[in-house]
Amino acid sequence: MKTLIIGGVAGGASVAARLRRLDEHAEIIILERGEYISFANCGLPYYIGDVITKKEYLVLQTPQSFDARFRVEVRVFSEAVAIHPAEKTVTVKNLRTGESYEESYDKLVLSPGAEPIRPAFVPKDSERIFTLRNIPDTYKIKDYITSHSCKSALVIGGGYIGLEMIENLRRTGMDVTLLQRSEQVLRSTLDFDMACLVHKELKKQGVHLYFNQKITSVEQQGSIVCVHTAEGQTYCADLLVLAIGVAPESQLARQAELALSERGCIQVDEHLRTSDDDIYALGDAIEVTHFVSGLKAHIPLAGPANRQGRIVADNIAGLDSVYRGTQGTAVLKCFEQTVAGTGLTEAAAKAAGFDYEKVFVFPISHASYYPNACEISMKVIFTKDTGRILGAQLVGKDGVDKRCDVLATAIRANMTMYDLVHLELCYAPPFSSAKDPVNIAGLAAENILTGKVDIFHYHDIAALDPEKVTLLDVRTVKEYNKSHIPNFINIPLDSLRDNLDKLDAAKPIYVTCLAGLRSYIGCRILMQNGFACKSLCGGYELYCNVNG
Repeated sequence: MKTLIIGGVAGGASVAARLRRLDEHAEIIILERGEYISFANCGLPYYIGDVITKKEYLVLQTPQSFDARFRVEVRVFSEAVAIHPAEKTVTVKNLRTGESYEESYDKLVLSPGAEPIRPAFVPKDSERIFTLRNIPDTYKIKDYITSHSCKSALVIGGGYIGLEMIENLRRTGMDVTLLQRSEQVLRSTLDFDMACLVHKELKKQGVHLYFNQKITSVEQQGSIVCVHTAEGQTYCADLLVLAIGVAPESQLARQAELALSERGCIQVDEHLRTSDDDIYALGDAIEVTHFVSGLKAHIPLAGPANRQGRIVADNIAGLDSVYRGTQGTAVLKCFEQTVAGTGLTEAAAKAAGFDYEKVFVFPISHASYYPNACEISMKVIFTKDTGRILGAQLVGKDGVDKRCDVLATAIRANMTMYDLVHLELCYAPPFSSAKDPVNIAGLAAENILTGKVDIFHYHDIAALDPEKVTLLDVRTVKEYNKSHIPNFINIPLDSLRDNLDKLDAAKPIYVTCLAGLRSYIGCRILMQNGFACKSLCGGYELYCNVNG
């Protein structure tokens, strides 16, 4: 059995290593058009920011080390230029010599990845405009910054690569401006209400943010590069980084007449087999099934690509291995904050037709009395009928990745918000509280699902008529006097029972506090005294996060 693998980074290298472990005698060849295989592509921005200080740390395997360990022939600077399914051959171009040749296969694996999107209005020949995909791109950016003593940078795009580049460009001392087409960063992972926390952190770190920017042209003007928008604005800097997103690199698959999605992704079945039984595909180039929604999606992430590599190898070796879908679990370091998400955003849940509810909680990362406890902002989306967990978003300084991983596991296990209440998670003051933040999210949702409290959200406030409802803030007088939501009156929680006679029982009462706990307690008091009431989910803190 001869297996030919096109692409030698995360997915392709995983296929080769796994296949060798399963079949010591298989012939395995990797074709990689670049110089490097199995490099730390997710670590590239951190070399630019001098977090990773040595080039060799970026290279996980060389062709020589890979061959020594796995007896896999790795051909770098070898570009697959055409696939011939009927003949079961691939035309390969040696980029060193310019010569081409035909390579046969029994099984072919496509792991070409995705390429950075570069709009037509962006000049191709400017030395000041960069994308980041591989190690040469990384060296090129870093060397340019150093050799030209760059002081300022523009970044177009607020996804993961964009934000990682922003942080690391700031680490070099550069003045950085972000231009974003939409109203927020990280749209695939966060809703606007949670993205506001990231915006706040970026501003705190001196990043200039411009949203809803429709870019019309980019040009190099002498020693600077300038971006022009439809609104008539011009932004200039010493260099420009394009981080608009990625597109699946599926040209070979298209030429071979393999089935593609509307997005241009390679279509595969549950075994990661393409429309040709002898050709498999994986990684950033393929269309996957979203684990939560069941809908088709393009979710380019390194973790799933590695798992897909294992599954492809299993199936080539004769095992029956199935890919169970991608749920988009991801984490990002953004200066002093950690940002993480898993499953569906609220926007995605709405688009998929779920009847859902959401809960916002602001627990502490570990016991409040132990030093350096930090708040974690959490949003969890769940179905109204069963409480099935649809997605979660988290932002905070500490303990974010741990809680996101717990919630990602819960989603994979088809758990509900009720189940979160009963999770037994490790506790000691330096690491957590007796009620872990995940437990707290479950408890808050359980109260909603079981009717112990009815809630309203920050986006409902504008429609509330103070003449028809009572707007009640149960924080302390000091908190209220410092700032409060317009039209809300103040009765502190601890004196609420003594002031029930001041409230109109004929009017529904909408209750807020700082984060939602005191308003919940207030609603329990009011409900049991005959008042109709609702608690503001996420409280005044969330309201301020969204409204600035």
